Amino acid sequence: MNESRFYTLALSVVLVLLSLGTVQTAKAQQHEIGLGLGAGSYTGDILRSIDPNQLGIQGTLFGRRNFDNAWSLRAGFSVSRLNGADSVSPIDQVAMTRNAFFKGTMAEVSATMEFHFLDYMSHRSTTRFSPFGFFGLGYGMFFGQGQTYQADPQPGDYTVGTVIIPFGAGIKYKLKDRILISLEGGAKATFTDNLDKIGDETIYLPRYRTDPGTGNQVLDPTSINYGNPSDRDWYYFLGVTISYSFHQIKCY
Repeated sequence: MNESRFYTLALSVVLVLLSLGTVQTAKAQQHEIGLGLGAGSYTGDILRSIDPNQLGIQGTLFGRRNFDNAWSLRAGFSVSRLNGADSVSPIDQVAMTRNAFFKGTMAEVSATMEFHFLDYMSHRSTTRFSPFGFFGLGYGMFFGQGQTYQADPQPGDYTVGTVIIPFGAGIKYKLKDRILISLEGGAKATFTDNLDKIGDETIYLPRYRTDPGTGNQVLDPTSINYGNPSDRDWYYFLGVTISYSFHQIKCY
């Protein structure tokens, strides 16, 4: 699937989800539209932990349906820039010799359920904020560029599609009656080991070879072309969102 086709499909899915969320019932409801901006990182075979020196920008557009003062359904479309390079923060000498790197854009659609711990939406509430947690499901397409190792015979562009499980927590604040802001962060588990172009299916080659000049065993850069078969790639986000609430109240 090419990039433009996926973006069109993603926006169509979001519009369908939001239209379902605006179906009216006889009860009072609230619907929101919003956007967000933040930063994120990835972990995998190049980065084993979040590296502040290798962050990317992330943006999102979303709609939210509030079922009551505790539960909400949020559907959205997000774009994230992800990158990693052995040359910036090598995890060991082997990684420095491997010299793998990647960069690209993750485009995703997702739906998450949110649970608010305090009743901050009610006009009778004594608080204007609430911590919340969320958990959901999504699908993403990563359009990247990179190399698996120094002697990679096929460096360059690649595409990876994967199911995503986003979860996390944050805090919301009712700035005005219809304007809400939040600070939120979380993780997104993927079902692929290829976001960084280093997969566990790559053929393993011996790490060392004999130097013909000295007869010593030296590290062979062409052998550092495999990933950890025991884990999958993740990416993370931390950002701020702002949304506008539409009130719909039944008249008695």
